[in-house]
Amino acid sequence: MKIAVIGGTGFVGGYLVDALLDAGHEPHVLVRSGSEGKLHRADECMITKGDLGSADAIDAVVEGCDAVIYNVGILREFPRQGITFEALQYRGAETTADAAKRAGIRRFLLMSANGIDSAETPYQTTKLRAESAIRESGLDYTILRPSVIFGDPRGTMEFATQLYQDMVRKPLPAVGFHTGISPASGEVLMSPVHVRDVADAFVNALTDDSTIGQCYVLGGPEVVSWPEMLQRIAAAVGKNKLILPMPIGFMKLGATLFDWLPFFPVTRDQLTMLADGNTAEPDDLAALIKREPAEFSPENLGYLAG
Repeated sequence: MKIAVIGGTGFVGGYLVDALLDAGHEPHVLVRSGSEGKLHRADECMITKGDLGSADAIDAVVEGCDAVIYNVGILREFPRQGITFEALQYRGAETTADAAKRAGIRRFLLMSANGIDSAETPYQTTKLRAESAIRESGLDYTILRPSVIFGDPRGTMEFATQLYQDMVRKPLPAVGFHTGISPASGEVLMSPVHVRDVADAFVNALTDDSTIGQCYVLGGPEVVSWPEMLQRIAAAVGKNKLILPMPIGFMKLGATLFDWLPFFPVTRDQLTMLADGNTAEPDDLAALIKREPAEFSPENLGYLAG
């Protein structure tokens, strides 16, 4: 099948392209000018240069394809550069769905995210609006909502690598977030999911008609607390790490003052979502990939030691 991929040059996109090619599909990838070097296995893909602001480029990349995968998401906005949740997570998905319909394409897969239902932040609300637009599009859609994704970033950035660089690698104690006044009053919990499992879930859903009209929450095989994630990252690089508890509310105060600075590690909205937690059962993912999902273990985090 010829598959149009919107969002094929980032962390998850690279693995998605791999999985499509390994399954015998032909990825047609939208690539921003100057980002050609970010596309994994570019010589095996059809490339359309352009961005989400160009309806012509979107029309061109979907033309002649059998299905579309919209895999675009950002964690931080940079409005002066045109990088906003509204433009990329919502309007881009809506524009791409319209292009698919003009091209006569029925099949559409949307990358969404787990933990967005509270709709407390622009990230969450734009993801939800994108889901709503796709549900109402009349297309044969499947929506996938992964928990936090980890795996070898291969030159990009991902969750575990950022935690390693920001908290584990430095000589200072790491921060163990919790939601209440004391650690016992509220743990921060997640269900980390491996990027290869997420990519395989997309590829397997493409040709499985039973997934049409469905939304799948993709979680790893276990629920892990924030301090435990830090300890496993430290173990993967052969370190012992002191972790100091910190209420998320204190960090939010700092973010209120400084999150407008590009170098500040987290935003207020990211801390809000962190406090909400991001857990999911592994059943949907295991059913889609037909194997046990990979654990967030020191062995599977070995890329951090490279």
